Amino acid sequence: MARFQATQPNGLAVQQLEVLIRTAIFQSANQLVAYLLQQAADRIDAAYQPKPGWQHKGRVSLTVDGIFGFFPLERDYYYHPGKKLGHYPADAALGLEGSCTPALARLVCLEGADEVSYQKAQTHLKETGGITISGRQIQRLVQDVGPGAQTWQEREALVPLPGTPPAPIFYLSADASGVPMRQEELEGREGKGPDGKPKTRMANLGCVFTQHQVDDEGHPLRDPNSTTYVSTMGPVEQFGPLLRQEAIRRGLALATFVVLLIDGAEGLANMGRLCFPGVLQIVDFYHAREHARKVLQALLGSKDHPDFKNRLGGWVRQLLWDEVEQLIATTRQECAGTARAEAVEKELGYFVRNVSRMQYGTFRSRGFFIGSGVIEAGCKTVIGARCKQAGMFWGEAGAENILALRCISASRRLDDFWKTRLNNHVATNDCLALAA
Repeated sequence: MARFQATQPNGLAVQQLEVLIRTAIFQSANQLVAYLLQQAADRIDAAYQPKPGWQHKGRVSLTVDGIFGFFPLERDYYYHPGKKLGHYPADAALGLEGSCTPALARLVCLEGADEVSYQKAQTHLKETGGITISGRQIQRLVQDVGPGAQTWQEREALVPLPGTPPAPIFYLSADASGVPMRQEELEGREGKGPDGKPKTRMANLGCVFTQHQVDDEGHPLRDPNSTTYVSTMGPVEQFGPLLRQEAIRRGLALATFVVLLIDGAEGLANMGRLCFPGVLQIVDFYHAREHARKVLQALLGSKDHPDFKNRLGGWVRQLLWDEVEQLIATTRQECAGTARAEAVEKELGYFVRNVSRMQYGTFRSRGFFIGSGVIEAGCKTVIGARCKQAGMFWGEAGAENILALRCISASRRLDDFWKTRLNNHVATNDCLALAA
């Protein structure tokens, strides 16, 4: 080290020095991990009692990939002729994901789900952790683990999670976002574009969050770190029960008041009535404002009409004063008997269907959120940031897997998911769960 300092190295030399030291440390750490896992595998194999029908076929070597490098692992192999299945008890007990240690698998899945592409995940792992793994390997591991992540999201909930505090105001919100799909995933579907050709399939995203306080001006404040997410590429009929399970886990039954914030789509409204009967539904105010634009454009003939901005401001104020019914009535009166009446009535339908859910003045006076910004942001960060990059085209299973992992990460539940996954691996040995 003294000789190195005497040469007054430039930045490149310092970088090379640190990389060399990291490599040396990793080599020693890798040898230690290899020794400890081999010792554990030997103990597991010595204690394992196979079920009837399983035949011991001897020891088989596996090259295991870990955070510090790769190493060989010798373990027993069992085969069941009738089932034509093989089993490695040590692999299950150690929680190996294929040839990866559980620590490496967790890190790779996190990077693969959070980076904008598998190739960037490959680069990031190499540069930050000295871990050499190809983008294709990352993709395979994500797709192997992803179905388990989706199943974990869909697990049944009967009671709130232990330690869940009751919330004065409990919010549910839901939305959908189109994910670009490979052509074979779109066959038989209709598109919304002018050509009628589909390009996307909808991913449903739901979130739960809580509120305990309002600010000095009476505006609601979302509780920090209270938002959790669930997702599915399935239809809304499948999505509703999924969101309900998450709500139960988060303390739906303990809440003083429950609010469902949605965009006014009839499918989501029906989901709310079926899965959350009696819950107050609020149509997102900003969607209402955008539909007010459509009404005025149909009424005035163009958004460039000189009165358009003033009229829109009036709509916004009246909506915030609980005057949606008056708006409907006066708009109908204004266009009655004109050629614009049919077009105006079509756009007014959004408000007619949602009168009770657009009492924004009342909602605000009670300290409720009236905007669905939380789920809108979720659609951008959870879905859009990973699945809607330029040139990306997904299969349904691939998109669902990646979104499940992203939801778990965004919900700060990685520890819980990976603990459950380890227990599931261990359970194939017919022993007690090891993760505590």
